[in-house]
Amino acid sequence: MAQNGEGKDGQNLRHQEVGHKSLLQSDALYQYILETSVYPREPEPMKELREITAKHPWNIMTTSADEGQFLNMIVKLINAKKTMEIGVYTGYSLLATALALPEDGKILAMDINRDNYELGLPVIEKAGVAHKIDFREGPALPVLDELVEDVKNHGSFDFIFVDADKDNYLNYHKRIIELVKVGGLIGYDNTLWNGSVVAPPDAPMRKYVRYYRDFVLELNKALAADPRIEICMLPVGDGITLCRRIS
Repeated sequence: MAQNGEGKDGQNLRHQEVGHKSLLQSDALYQYILETSVYPREPEPMKELREITAKHPWNIMTTSADEGQFLNMIVKLINAKKTMEIGVYTGYSLLATALALPEDGKILAMDINRDNYELGLPVIEKAGVAHKIDFREGPALPVLDELVEDVKNHGSFDFIFVDADKDNYLNYHKRIIELVKVGGLIGYDNTLWNGSVVAPPDAPMRKYVRYYRDFVLELNKALAADPRIEICMLPVGDGITLCRRIS
């Protein structure tokens, strides 16, 4: 794994950590966080899965190690037992959640690509938490619609984490707000979107960043105006907004 380096002028080079999404101005400071509080406490299965994911061509999609630690802590703090994850990739954040849940805890996990999930599945199985996961391959919206149709599912989830197609975040929100319990949490990932949320419209940016930027901006505006939730936007990873349902 590449480490933070220094150029000839002594200035830190751009951090090369795989899956690096820190919005901190100082890469050396981000490396300090990882090496001081994240890596020494990272469970061995999560380290193994992080290293496997680092070799995958789409590794930029993975949850960063500091965000994985954060999610693990959140799940424990709220004593979550029933959770949902929309967007799984190789399962790093899924594993962080599964390790934090009690033995009889459950996660409904959805992703359009089972192959990526199966890349991390052997690690999840070795960690002894595969029985907590109900993985569904395919688009999440039909599954959510089916759940919403049955009132027994309303308010039944303690925590829901969304890290998927940004153009559907608002569609997800309309449904999962009914499924999370009052007092429960929803976490939306990538809500600062590479910092592009404050970039001028004509600023140079990668195609996929530009394409999803307006959807992220729209989501952030909608969440801020939603009276059913309390929100807290944090600069962890690529930005995560926690929403606590209050009504």
